[in-house]
Amino acid sequence: MLIESFLDYLRFERNYSDKTIVGYGNDIVQFWNFLQDGRSEEFEPSLVEADDIREWIVLLMDEGISPSSINRKLSSLRSFYKYLLKRGEVTKDPLRKVIGPKKKKPLPIFIKESDMDRILDETDFGDGFVRCRDRLIVGTFYATGMRLSELIGLNDGDVDFSSSQLKVTGKRNKQRLIPFGDELKHMMLEYVTTRNEQIPRITDAFFVKENGERLYEGLVYRIVKRNLSKVVTQKRSPHVLRHTFATTMLNHEAELGAIKELLGHRSLTTTEIYTHTTFEELKKVYKQAHPRA
Repeated sequence: MLIESFLDYLRFERNYSDKTIVGYGNDIVQFWNFLQDGRSEEFEPSLVEADDIREWIVLLMDEGISPSSINRKLSSLRSFYKYLLKRGEVTKDPLRKVIGPKKKKPLPIFIKESDMDRILDETDFGDGFVRCRDRLIVGTFYATGMRLSELIGLNDGDVDFSSSQLKVTGKRNKQRLIPFGDELKHMMLEYVTTRNEQIPRITDAFFVKENGERLYEGLVYRIVKRNLSKVVTQKRSPHVLRHTFATTMLNHEAELGAIKELLGHRSLTTTEIYTHTTFEELKKVYKQAHPRA
């Protein structure tokens, strides 16, 4: 049987693991059973059309199979037909024009405005220099939406207090300007004063450790996670604060194009995912508030 010879090929010529071979076999047999359903005659691989495979995909989706699992099954089938073509058992590949379902991107996780107010206004960040720095780190992510690498890369010369803007170096070394408000400006000035009084200046970095060295990603991640954990239990990271910035701006009627520029996105499509997030929040509010929701 062709399926058995294909699995032997994977085992003895490609040295695939037993687990992988079983998976390939199950996927192909499942498709073959789908083809045979309700048919009396034996179905030949050469008779399979692209529409047969698309019908199978629809059935799998209706059964609640995830896109990643469906694409894995299609991958097994593609390998099988490549083998059949190589052996001359078929003259065409019915999967050539078949596209698997796209994986649904998870919506960005963000923190509610009321929780962010509690984090910045009521959370104990410690004492002295560490308190000023750690609170400012959380505040900067929330107020600017910058990436973790961008915050670490900030130098003193990138902070313009007179015009209240930051010069940020993003992906592909592309620079952009991000404005900031009076609240963040006050936090920055307090931090700079405390830093210059207590910490040795051995680098141009804006954010530094207690020994004066530039911060690194792991440390900033831990600072953010530790302080967010005092209020929220969901995923806690600098990127969540970036999502929170974008969602907050959108909720307060900021133009999508402006948010795109502030985040440093290349495409508006990337920014549009936040519109889905806010719509999900609207649905939650509707279901909670409307008596017939």
